[in-house]
Amino acid sequence: MRILGIDPGLAIVGFGFVDKVGNKLTPVQYGCIQTEAHTPEAERLLHVYEGMVQLIDKYKPDAVAVEKLFFSRNVTTALPVAQARGVVILAAVQAGLSIAEYTPMMVKQAVVGYGKAEKKQVQEMVKLLLKLSAVPKPDDVADALAVAVCHAHSVSLNSKLNEVLRK
Repeated sequence: MRILGIDPGLAIVGFGFVDKVGNKLTPVQYGCIQTEAHTPEAERLLHVYEGMVQLIDKYKPDAVAVEKLFFSRNVTTALPVAQARGVVILAAVQAGLSIAEYTPMMVKQAVVGYGKAEKKQVQEMVKLLLKLSAVPKPDDVADALAVAVCHAHSVSLNSKLNEVLRK
């Protein structure tokens, strides 16, 4: 199974493709889609959408996992991020892909084992779990890979639960 993990944003959309075979996770490709700060918002959203369409067409994921939007203070920045998240989901749905959504706490729990882990702990675990030589940069890329790892663990757990329930 190939999973596309997404950390949505308007300035930077982190993405990470991870293959899951049995219990083994292998990074396929990761990086980010960046938009220019002084470009009109509509053009930035189009750039994010087109970038996602190209990535999906090239790497052909089986599932997409997106981090849920979380904001505590700044609603002004949350709105453009929510719009970028929407075009990412649109690109995936148009490609016929299933979408899974995870809160930051769920991602931390799945990757580190502690829902209130520090960002640095999550990044180091992503590096270890995927056997990377360094923590991916910018942070959005490591976060996207963490979302993909979270989904890989969730898929395993859900399939085991379904097996038990069928018996």
